[in-house]
Amino acid sequence: MKNLTLKQLRYFEALADQAHFGRAADVTAISQPALSVQIRELETQLGGPLFERGGRSVTLTALGEALRPRIRAVLQSVDDLGDAARGAGGGLRGRLRLGIIPTIAPYLLPRLMGQLARGWPDLAIDIRETVTSALLRELGEGRIDCAIVALPIGEPAFTEVPLFSEPFVLVRPEADADRPMPGRDELREMRLLLLEEGHCFRDQALSFCDLDRAHTALGLDATSLSTLVQMVGAGMGVTLIPEMAVEVETRAAPVSVGRFSEPQPARTVGMIWRKTTPLAEALEEMAGKLAASV
Repeated sequence: MKNLTLKQLRYFEALADQAHFGRAADVTAISQPALSVQIRELETQLGGPLFERGGRSVTLTALGEALRPRIRAVLQSVDDLGDAARGAGGGLRGRLRLGIIPTIAPYLLPRLMGQLARGWPDLAIDIRETVTSALLRELGEGRIDCAIVALPIGEPAFTEVPLFSEPFVLVRPEADADRPMPGRDELREMRLLLLEEGHCFRDQALSFCDLDRAHTALGLDATSLSTLVQMVGAGMGVTLIPEMAVEVETRAAPVSVGRFSEPQPARTVGMIWRKTTPLAEALEEMAGKLAASV
């Protein structure tokens, strides 16, 4: 197996994650035919098929499943070498892989990227936007260096540093603007529109309203806060959104925004990273500076 390469292992990882040659090719920035050639060469080197090719997707064979954790461990070790080199000189430079959840990314990133560029001019930021569960998995596997999520996470392997807290607001149809703000009991009687399962903001909204999944608007879950607000504007119900999303999401929708009395529902936004990463000291410094400025 002297011709085995790290690139081939990364191609394997991408294809195993994406389960689709086209998507894996996009992720790895090569053409689909080139990816196919590299995977076949890897299979030749490892002595058997790693993927079962279907019409539109691929699945791991038994050999692929058996080798996947070992390949991930090899890539993790290589990434750790890079992290150690970046952390040895002090400060942050080179490439930083930052994860961020969708209910934060569109509203915080424009300001955050400017702060990062000014504070760390030698740093190139790769952004990964997805739900919390995926970010935690990728952080644990070393695919990203840190993430901005809603706290607490409660994972012993991760360091959590709060950046700021923000309240939730109620979005109602424009015609309801002059009506009194409902309390929790009244909210439970309303048609509450929420993000689809997998978004932590959904769970936070349900917790505030003291609701279970059976009380939500069946079949009306959305994939984004923007869709939720537009659904409210169309008279389909009410929703909760974080304060940071108000300006962007409500300016072109026929809705009204109401703020709850104290104690307001709120979330804490924070930064997390692996406790074992060689970048821990530099990330601690970054989190401290971001907390003082965002």
